[in-house]
Amino acid sequence: MGLFNWFTQEVAIDLGTANTLIIYNDKVVVDEPSIVAFDRTTNKVIAIGRQAMQMEGKTHDNIRTVRPLRDGVIADFTAAEHLIRGMVKLVNNGKSWFFPSLRMVVCIPSGITEVEKRAVRDSAEIAGAKEVYLIHEPMAAAVGIGIDVEEPMGNMIIDIGGGTTEIAVIALSGIVCDQSIRVAGDNFDSDIVQYIRRQHNIMIGERTAEKIKIEVGAALPELQDPPEDFAVQGRDLMTGIPKQITVSYTEIAHCLDKSISKIEEAILKALEITPPELSADIYQTGIYLTGGGALLRGLDRRIQAKTKLPVHIAEDPLRAVVRGTGIALKNIGRFKFLMQS
Repeated sequence: MGLFNWFTQEVAIDLGTANTLIIYNDKVVVDEPSIVAFDRTTNKVIAIGRQAMQMEGKTHDNIRTVRPLRDGVIADFTAAEHLIRGMVKLVNNGKSWFFPSLRMVVCIPSGITEVEKRAVRDSAEIAGAKEVYLIHEPMAAAVGIGIDVEEPMGNMIIDIGGGTTEIAVIALSGIVCDQSIRVAGDNFDSDIVQYIRRQHNIMIGERTAEKIKIEVGAALPELQDPPEDFAVQGRDLMTGIPKQITVSYTEIAHCLDKSISKIEEAILKALEITPPELSADIYQTGIYLTGGGALLRGLDRRIQAKTKLPVHIAEDPLRAVVRGTGIALKNIGRFKFLMQS
């Protein structure tokens, strides 16, 4: 057994729609976009992560870029396996002369089906994992922001990622009630693409839309500390010539309004089905926001106005889930909510 431990690498993976993060030896060693570039003729992997991201939307006929995860679940099985394998290689900077056996903790959306769960597990095993444990994302987020999940105390977590928004009420090491909706960062991007096309007659790509969301994305049309207007370049649909316009945060707040309303509805629905004793706890503790979507300007104030509850944004919300997954990896024996294959 001692020798087995010597050759075992323990990694915690947050396999996200937009980004994949890996924790090894208590440190985030990999933080890369979840994207793979293939050569169409040989079907070999050309690049993964940031390198592949730079190719997206700029490829010629011989290269195709694939996002293996859509809406928080695996959409392309082969690409997902290449992604996991490539990301794990980055842990050692590709220097290791042998491939160690891996013990992995991977986080999954709470609204995932058995088939989708199986796909995650199989991809991890094909990529070289000997032991695979799964953890629900809201659970990992709660552990990552320092909540004692084993207490008989209700806590509400909202994790807004790239593909899904997970809303869960957690108590006694389990998820009491949850809502998982497929409205999240990717939907915000496509809302922006459609808005710029409709309003300004300009065609932009997904990467530009993401840049707009980061620079001037907002959930409220009035902010105390507004960001400056952002210059956007795209193709004019009337003339076909490249053109530049400027967009303000108020425009983006209006175009994201519908998607944010869907998230608000899901939050209210989750609060509605929460047992009364836990509702009393949530009134005291408030709501915790994690995930990339938590960085959207004014989102906490908007949810606060809707629910009349205190809303806290986790520190470093992008890494809350992977931090929790890393803590779960260290406490595999203690945490009962880890699912083993």
